Amino acid sequence: MNYDKYQSPLSERYASKEMQYIFSSDMKFKTWRKLWIALAEAENELGLNITREQIEELKEHQDDINYDVAKEREATVRHDVMSHVYAYGVQCPKAKGIIHLGATSCYVGDNTDIIVMTEALKLIKKKLVNVIAELSKFAMEYKGLPTLAFTHFQPAQPTTVGKRAALWLMELKLDLDDLDYMIDSMKLLGSKGTTGTQASFLELFDGDHEKIKQIDKLIAKKMGFKDCFPVSGQTYSRKVDTRVLNILAGIAASAHKFSNDIRLLQHLKEIEEPFEKNQIGSSAMAYKRNPMRSERIASLARYVMVDALNPAITSSTQWFERTLDDSANKRISIAEGFLAVDGILDLYLNIVDGLVVYPKVIEKRLMSELPFMATENIMMDAVKAGGDRQELHEKIRILSMEAGKNVKIRGLDNNLLELIAADPAFNMTLEELKKTMDPSKYTGRSEQQVEEFMEEVINPILKENQDILGMKADIKV
Repeated sequence: MNYDKYQSPLSERYASKEMQYIFSSDMKFKTWRKLWIALAEAENELGLNITREQIEELKEHQDDINYDVAKEREATVRHDVMSHVYAYGVQCPKAKGIIHLGATSCYVGDNTDIIVMTEALKLIKKKLVNVIAELSKFAMEYKGLPTLAFTHFQPAQPTTVGKRAALWLMELKLDLDDLDYMIDSMKLLGSKGTTGTQASFLELFDGDHEKIKQIDKLIAKKMGFKDCFPVSGQTYSRKVDTRVLNILAGIAASAHKFSNDIRLLQHLKEIEEPFEKNQIGSSAMAYKRNPMRSERIASLARYVMVDALNPAITSSTQWFERTLDDSANKRISIAEGFLAVDGILDLYLNIVDGLVVYPKVIEKRLMSELPFMATENIMMDAVKAGGDRQELHEKIRILSMEAGKNVKIRGLDNNLLELIAADPAFNMTLEELKKTMDPSKYTGRSEQQVEEFMEEVINPILKENQDILGMKADIKV
């Protein structure tokens, strides 16, 4: 590690080695060479004077990039693409004259950007699917455990721990839908020339439009894509970057919501994120167990959501067929958006894999509020026994306020059941009232909803993606 210059926290602390490699110089420049080979092969197959011997020479040096030569050349010519064309030519003297034939810089630059983003999206998908798999196990394990639900963070009708997890899952499923669509929509720029008109190729192929129409299809196939964009300027539309970053921002938003809920639940001592044996929660307060992982998710997620503005602004300010004020912004915003979401999903997976649930605490809090939740059922039972609904409703309102005072002002336990039992209008004993205190009576179809959601929605997703399941998250704490 270099301690005398800035190091990105995304590389040093948050993102995985896999994601870092996808955005590495090595990945970039090796992809450039693959694209030059694909172009040469396509031109050869369409009849240009390019030999198999030249192509084989290019393939021989596809991965052993002479970075020192390229760097030295760039210091002189101030052009990265032409520096690498030169360096490749030094290694391939027979093919030197046909490298990059008919292409402009964006042929390697923009096609590589699309390839890199596509590979990064696939890694994001792998991690997202594994988070969904782990979270689905948690949801099923606790599908029937009643817990106090909250609206406005005020006690509301009970739900189950598993049903709450299903809400987190639902958002991730929506993100996966968007991600799958985006991956399937990715297209290469192809080889369109300096303003997107393919004029240079029209000259190379003596005006043969049919051959020129084939060149993009051949390049796409050789690089593992279905197709290229049918029209473009010199660059692919920067709207693509906007769409990609919006997907990442959506995943970040879902993870942020999850992390907020975990932080609140950890405050309530109902559910905690994992805490390692030797982990220190506070430099001053040795007893603390801070939700550090969830806080880190929230922090990174906010960065990604704001970062999504970068390509949106960039795409809206492109001039005609191209301008270069996108370049510096793209290098930072796209890569860092992916690195941050990569780190977010590693954290998400790590948390879900080690969530600690405290059923006794959950039950205690729920039971302290359940008498209020049960009042409607109690009122219905009293009406069945001959009571007046309107009169009973008013009595319950008054008694509930009295019980609330006992809890909030006097610091006593909730005694609503005792107050109702003492009122002859309800004609119910305390023992009869306590029988209504089964929490499962108030969770509705929570358990069944979880089971149906897993069976009908989540399990088919996991079955379809079973080949990428089974990963564990390695996070730097």
